[in-house]
Amino acid sequence: MIVPDTKWLPKIEGTGRSKYKALAETIRAGIVSGQLQPGVKLPPVRELAYQIGVTPGTVARAYQLMTDEGRLTAGVGRGTFVADRTAPPHHAPDVPLINTVDETIADFRSSRVPDVGQGRAIDAVMMEVAASHRRRHINYPTQETDLEAREAVIDWMAGTDLGAVDADHIVLANGAQNAVVLSLLNILSGPAPVILTEELAYPGVRHAARLLRAKVVGVAMDEDGIIPEALAAAYREHGGQVLITSPSVHSPTVIRTPLARKLEIAEVARSLNLSIIDDDCHASPKADVPSYRAILPEQTYYVSSLTKSVSGALRFGFAVAPLGQGVALRQVAQSAHYGVSQPITDICAALIQNGQAARIRGQVAQAIAKRVRIAVNILGRWDIRWREDAPFIWLSLPVGWRASRFMSACEAQGIEVKPADEFALPDDRAPNAVRLAIGTCVSDALYTQALRQMDTLLANPQGGMES
Repeated sequence: MIVPDTKWLPKIEGTGRSKYKALAETIRAGIVSGQLQPGVKLPPVRELAYQIGVTPGTVARAYQLMTDEGRLTAGVGRGTFVADRTAPPHHAPDVPLINTVDETIADFRSSRVPDVGQGRAIDAVMMEVAASHRRRHINYPTQETDLEAREAVIDWMAGTDLGAVDADHIVLANGAQNAVVLSLLNILSGPAPVILTEELAYPGVRHAARLLRAKVVGVAMDEDGIIPEALAAAYREHGGQVLITSPSVHSPTVIRTPLARKLEIAEVARSLNLSIIDDDCHASPKADVPSYRAILPEQTYYVSSLTKSVSGALRFGFAVAPLGQGVALRQVAQSAHYGVSQPITDICAALIQNGQAARIRGQVAQAIAKRVRIAVNILGRWDIRWREDAPFIWLSLPVGWRASRFMSACEAQGIEVKPADEFALPDDRAPNAVRLAIGTCVSDALYTQALRQMDTLLANPQGGMES
């Protein structure tokens, strides 16, 4: 049943807190007092927003916060309900990390690899591997059978300063996200672990934390990335065992953290005995700044993959363990999935060894740079942050637009964008911005047309700002 307005209408004026936090507190109090009984359906987001005079985004974030706490449940097309605390917990799904490819629309949500013909190169290597009739394609993968692939990874990362590293430090995974989860499994302990990360973070961090029942705390950023003093302050207030960060290409803002800032952050992590997961899934062929693992080798896990630079279909990632942690991380991986599929490791090792992976990576980089230049030429009059080596653009919306309204206006024209709300953590405020992934799987003509449509929308706000 829907809660009648006469029985429950939250009052959040004069609380001195963020509106969504005040609303969440009111919902929490209503549940604890019994005013909101298990199974009761709460008003739809837009309806409640209108009734209490806030934006739909405020209500949505309050509902999400209470869902994360397990006090509410939600289902697509069903609505939001007070959870039955005696029943097994149900977690409402986040916005999907991976979206189905639809060539008929311009989908700027997911950062996909441009098609440069890598499919045929991968097919050719698959046939070569198949013709080898290797008996190791019969049994479980082992440290011996994946050695070739681990050594190939070291060659693949030759342009990145990882510090002292050999094949024993490399632990293979099913993509970078899986490598992050494996690293967290090796780091986190205790009943209430805490993960620190950028205040705007790739949603995969939130997904990983939920799987591991960990709390995620956002750390304030500036134009150089995480602020060292804010990291220390977040640790003092919340504790924490690990910092997950993307210093090379931060998603969604494209920020690159310079060496001087990295050294400051590493010193904070060293003093707090805080592990670092350096998520470099957008690794370029040559990095001009050392990785955190080179700076803080005893405490850093470096994570990357072939997903963003060669092919998303190859679920092949890896973690470079801290000094002395290779054996422990490998044991975690074996417990989690018994090893990465041997045919996949052989295919990826061959792609690296025969130079095809490097060739594809170069062509992908050229395709990304071309798409970025097209976007900058069309949207350059707006407040955008971009890099030719980053596969997305950060667009701060002009006066007259809110992210939710801009997203809806784009959808009406067959264009999908990703609002900043999807990168904000539950306790953090989202800026009025959207991320545009330039690897949308459409033709250059449709891509250009969609950008011009966005440019026209930006210049003509529809209905003004949301109240």
